[in-house]
Amino acid sequence: MKKLWFAFLCMLSSAALAQLSLPLIPQPTKVLAGKGMHLAQYHTVELLDISNAATTKLFNKSFVGIKGRPSKMTVRQKKGMPEGAYALQIVPEALLLEASSPSGFYYAKRTLEQLISHYGGNIPAMTINDTPRFAWRGMHLDVSRHFFSVDEVKRYLDLLALYKMNVFHWHLTDDQGWRIEIKKYPQLTAIGGFRAQTVVGKAGSGQYDGQRYGGFYTQAQIKEVVAYAAERHITVVPEIEMPGHSLAALSAYPQFACAAGPFAAATDWGVFNDVYCAGKDETFGFLTDILDEVMALFPGQYIHIGGDECPKTRWNACAACQKRMQTEGLKDAHELQSYFIQRIEKHVNAKGRKIIGWDEILEGGLAPNAAVMSWRGTEGGIAAAKAQHFAVMSPGSPCYFDHYQTKDQAGEPLAICCYNPLEAVYAYEPVPAGLSEAESQYILGAQGNVWTEYMPNFNQVTYMALPRMAALAEVLWSPAASRNLPDFQRRLRLHLPELDKLGYKYAPHGY
Repeated sequence: MKKLWFAFLCMLSSAALAQLSLPLIPQPTKVLAGKGMHLAQYHTVELLDISNAATTKLFNKSFVGIKGRPSKMTVRQKKGMPEGAYALQIVPEALLLEASSPSGFYYAKRTLEQLISHYGGNIPAMTINDTPRFAWRGMHLDVSRHFFSVDEVKRYLDLLALYKMNVFHWHLTDDQGWRIEIKKYPQLTAIGGFRAQTVVGKAGSGQYDGQRYGGFYTQAQIKEVVAYAAERHITVVPEIEMPGHSLAALSAYPQFACAAGPFAAATDWGVFNDVYCAGKDETFGFLTDILDEVMALFPGQYIHIGGDECPKTRWNACAACQKRMQTEGLKDAHELQSYFIQRIEKHVNAKGRKIIGWDEILEGGLAPNAAVMSWRGTEGGIAAAKAQHFAVMSPGSPCYFDHYQTKDQAGEPLAICCYNPLEAVYAYEPVPAGLSEAESQYILGAQGNVWTEYMPNFNQVTYMALPRMAALAEVLWSPAASRNLPDFQRRLRLHLPELDKLGYKYAPHGY
């Protein structure tokens, strides 16, 4: 029966094959059916015009398929293809992979691996031409509320690579813990990397577990993760929160707050009034020292500086902050935050990098070269694009994967709130309505966020992320016109055994 099915596939027209779709996530841009079957055997590899060392390494051994006589695989550089794009031609006697960029070759190989995994020794002949729709295809992970090991972070990166996602937003600092070693300020991890205990149940319950909690990554471990991501064509964007969400840092260095302290890393979830003092020049020296070490570890273009949920209570009562406002001609605390962000941006720009921040950085005036991550709906992204600033769309609905995946919450892990099903993620359109064609070019893409207040272990992280991550990956890679929920759900069901084999926990919802 299986052989008859494969033979039937071979006779299909290209249109019919496209309708059936391939067992791939994300779905390729264009598929044309060929004639016959390719036996997935050992392949001898021929590299043509390949000068990139990473690509050479990727194909430097015979590609392992099903045992049998060797078959030829040609890997050829083809000029003029977009970043990440590739062409894969499968004929009975050979394979041809073409791309212009190392990422394109990497994605071509991942697609071929998925086809071999699904079809086994008999792949229908076909030609795939594939190009990612968006440049920013991101996933976020908060390691401040709960800490995850280097091996677990690598397993998370493996998921991104599986779905051809290319940005890992690593949320490294917050009120509840500082997770990155800064050599100039060792107390950030020695003190700020740990909290006395953790709230039990919902935020504000008043119940605590009484267990000291924490951890951090050494700079050597950070480099290890960044290198691991780079091999998978994933850029790591670190987030160092400022001016708010800074209690863990202030517990170690209270002199950079407005109030006298002492402070302690937060043991509950939420927003706290004590933030970095915007009136002290020493605060900016402290933060730029930190960012210098961060930028030395992360070679990507963007550094995320947070900027969200910064209460102005302390600033409004702080003599140094009020003096700063008077000296700089700032009319209110929102403009003081804009001053803060712009001063940080100037330093980051001077190092050849750019900042990105949550959409609160729009308040009081956007820093000249900043990109915006729009989380409080789409308004922040729209405002940024209209002002000719780049934006990454990440609205809470549907991009927050810490929300419930089913209306029936009985038996589900505790989550922060809300209902955000896979269907809503798959239906999401990252380019907001109302933007002109020129303005739409400023939408870099979108990102799924995994905030871990209620995720104490890695299995819970993947349970909340999957399968919604797969849905978002297809939104960000495949053409909008090809989106088809029933077809995606069918391919997802075919894909789940692969997650089982890899040992990932996932939710049984939406398919």
